[in-house]
Amino acid sequence: ELAERLRERFYRWEDHPYRVFERQVLRHLGPDSTLLDAGCGRTAEVLLKFSDKAGKLIGVDLVRFDEKAAGSGALLLNGNLSSIDLPDQTADVIISRSVMEHLEDPLAVYKELARILKPGGHFIFLTANLWDYGTIFSRIIPNKFHAPIVAAVEGRQEEDTFPTWYRTNTRRAVKRFAGASGLEVESVEYLGQYPSYFLF
Repeated sequence: ELAERLRERFYRWEDHPYRVFERQVLRHLGPDSTLLDAGCGRTAEVLLKFSDKAGKLIGVDLVRFDEKAAGSGALLLNGNLSSIDLPDQTADVIISRSVMEHLEDPLAVYKELARILKPGGHFIFLTANLWDYGTIFSRIIPNKFHAPIVAAVEGRQEEDTFPTWYRTNTRRAVKRFAGASGLEVESVEYLGQYPSYFLF
């Protein structure tokens, strides 16, 4: 299989970005932590992976949650990430995986997450680099074609594919938006991309 050959040749020593992300989250979680997943998705899959590692789980997304997620015990809120119905200083850790590239107004979201984050808390996110091959193709192809392409390539439902803006997908942009929101950037790490778009 092409994807496996590419992975073996170019990414043999690379851990999958999702695993690296999860390890970073675990470093900052404790049994009494409140974990907020900003853009948790219909199934809240990533959030629920930490159900036995945190005291309270909160997910926020625009989509309707499926039955399994709704019955999971996590607090799931429908809403925009720029206006979340939670008090100040609610979360010890905020996570977001494959969401930041979809933000049309990143500054509003950074400010809202900074409001919800407790002092000393951490906001950990994984997003595509602006110059990654997948991002370059995505930027060339108009948003209206993304849903059918992603459905064909990844098997994802078209309603779960959202427009991409890539406005906070460089180190410079992250530092600019974080600084304007009162957040301090602890680290930015580039993770080698698996040949995931060849998996079909």
